[in-house]
Amino acid sequence: MDPATLATIVLVVGIVIGLAFSVPIGISIGVPSFLAMIVVVGDGWLAAENSASRMFTGINNFTLLAIPFFVLAGVIMNKGGIAGRLVDAAKVLVGRMPAGLAQTNVAANAMFGAVSGAAVAAAAAVGQVMHPRLVKDGYKPSWAAAVNVASAPAGMLVPPSNTFIVFSLVSSTSIAALFMAGVGPGLVWIVAVMVVVWFTYRSNRLADATEEQHPTLKQALLVIWRAIPSLFMIFLVVGGILIGWFTATESSAIAVAYCLVLSFIYRTVKVREIPGILIEAGRTTAIVMLLVGVSSILSFVMSFANIPQMISDALLGFTDSQTVILIIMMIILLAVGTFMDPTPAILIFVPMFIGIIDQFGIDRVHFGTMIVYNLSVGVITPPVGNVLFVGTRVAGVRLEPVIGKLLWFLLAIILGLFVVVFVPQISLWLPTALGLL
Repeated sequence: MDPATLATIVLVVGIVIGLAFSVPIGISIGVPSFLAMIVVVGDGWLAAENSASRMFTGINNFTLLAIPFFVLAGVIMNKGGIAGRLVDAAKVLVGRMPAGLAQTNVAANAMFGAVSGAAVAAAAAVGQVMHPRLVKDGYKPSWAAAVNVASAPAGMLVPPSNTFIVFSLVSSTSIAALFMAGVGPGLVWIVAVMVVVWFTYRSNRLADATEEQHPTLKQALLVIWRAIPSLFMIFLVVGGILIGWFTATESSAIAVAYCLVLSFIYRTVKVREIPGILIEAGRTTAIVMLLVGVSSILSFVMSFANIPQMISDALLGFTDSQTVILIIMMIILLAVGTFMDPTPAILIFVPMFIGIIDQFGIDRVHFGTMIVYNLSVGVITPPVGNVLFVGTRVAGVRLEPVIGKLLWFLLAIILGLFVVVFVPQISLWLPTALGLL
């Protein structure tokens, strides 16, 4: 058996076994990749040196510095108690809609997710504020939890987004263009969730519910004013990149400084809490960087074994229809997202699919929004949907009834995915208008 075939078998079997036994994803990718590297180079010590070199090269990238800084900014924001301010602002904006309090949850998650860049943080912070209010307002706890869970990943699409940074690294695509391209799909996600809320809230509300009072105009303006400093970070980061004041990496450092100053002004973060914040951000960053490093070994082995080309030939041999190919890719990624986080999924599957995308002339920025939207669905689906588990834990409800209430949301979100896939202008109109494409 030739080395390329044997390396492919070692790689595939090793990753499948690791995932089947719930081995941490970094080890599930790293160990089989190292063993496949031994097959490729034929010597254990040389394979170890080559693997270490590939890992270092993979993470020795200036663009990747944006990830730890954005993670740190998100942790500071989460600790800084801005969720309450954003919830109040969201209520002013959408609170008069049908199911206004539930729609407030959706809008607040979108805003908090955009500010923090983390769906899990949004589900936890906003859920802690909104779930008691929704239950008090007469909504079933399982449905209230489902609303919070379904809306939290919208922040993964709205800039700034660490997931887009990872995609940019793999696909050699402009981060600024990806950030702007995510706005349209993010709105599609939000609208999809809001529509389901509007259609389902009556059957999930008790008869003795008491609606909260709406704020007066003066109160509404005060609430918006209090939320502006938190929301301004989005405009500072994204606007600075677009104007050319700083790069995406530099903007992430500015975001950290801004969040820290804001938290001190609000007096929600104390100096003695900073070491804990750094440790929490460091843990998250370490996981991402480990995945990037071991995926560099994986990419080398896949290139040696010609796996991307084999997959491309197989798909193109099955059909030459662009529509069918995109549907197959989306179905594969929806399945992958149920057991794999977005970062490793992007690092593994984008190199496999990017050649096919280029052959069909599909814009890589548009493809990036498809990928990120698709894999964001996985964070709210079992068996490993971390946003789903955090949302149910914050709500204090069992998982099973929440999944039942989540099905209609998933259907609408997936329908929105295919709208994003087959209507490119949803993703491309803003970066094109800003001259980024």
